[in-house]
Amino acid sequence: MKNIFEQNIYYADTDAYGVVWHGAYLRWMEKGRCDFCEELGFNLVELVKQDIALPVANMNVKFKASAKLNDKLIVETWISKLTPICVTFSQSIKNKETGITYILADFDIVAVNNDGKLYRRIPEVLKTALQGAMECKD
Repeated sequence: MKNIFEQNIYYADTDAYGVVWHGAYLRWMEKGRCDFCEELGFNLVELVKQDIALPVANMNVKFKASAKLNDKLIVETWISKLTPICVTFSQSIKNKETGITYILADFDIVAVNNDGKLYRRIPEVLKTALQGAMECKD
């Protein structure tokens, strides 16, 4: 399974050099991961009510090229790895018209309770859904 959405680049997304500010990419990738979870039926606010939060434990972002004002982007999110305590979301951001890759990234997400204590295993309800999404090919 993949979450895919389009993003236009606006002036507010750029920096003093006229290219996309690095933090904007992180915002769009966060949207991709949140939307992915929503598609699986997991509202992040509702998970917190169940004493489950899903923070980023590690991120590896490769900036391959710079997007610019008025570019149209495609942001893709999928699960590339699932272990008992961690799920890795892989993401790409590409130019819709040229196919140029701007970003390749991996985010390791863990499950913690509302006090920040790491669960020794991803809660079963999450694990089952994440496994199913990982096995589902588009």
